[in-house]
Amino acid sequence: MADATAEQAEAPDKSGKKGMIIGVILAVIGAGTGFFLTSSGLLPFGGKPTTEEVGEKGKDKSVVALPQVGFIDLPPVIVSVNAGDSRHLKFHAQLEVKSEHIPDVEKMKPRIMDVLNGYLRAVEVSDLEDSLALMRIRGHLLRRIELVVGEGRVRDVLVMEFVLN
Repeated sequence: MADATAEQAEAPDKSGKKGMIIGVILAVIGAGTGFFLTSSGLLPFGGKPTTEEVGEKGKDKSVVALPQVGFIDLPPVIVSVNAGDSRHLKFHAQLEVKSEHIPDVEKMKPRIMDVLNGYLRAVEVSDLEDSLALMRIRGHLLRRIELVVGEGRVRDVLVMEFVLN
């Protein structure tokens, strides 16, 4: 009787590695088969389109006309930045404007430059060193310019030059 319990105690536990190895092998085989079937075109999705398919798809699509916009160039602005040393920011932008509003926005250009100068002088150096600084400045300027010229006239502020030295 003592021998039977000793044999049971000495029997090694099954580790379960066999099932994991089989699972990995089946996963690799399944992935390889799926890749082959989609890249060879045997399945209806994936794969490279033939030249005939590309030609047929090109005929169905109609070209969308670009919006009627114009660009108003603003003169470059160089402002001193609030810092202990003498650092300057050189900023040059263009305004994307709907074509029918170009004369109205051109008339307001001096007021736009005033808003641009006032905002850029108030910006701190720490605000400029952030990775999203340019996006934030564009958004603030667009909002201020819309207040000057009216909503819907200016579509975007395009930054041409943004140099801090």
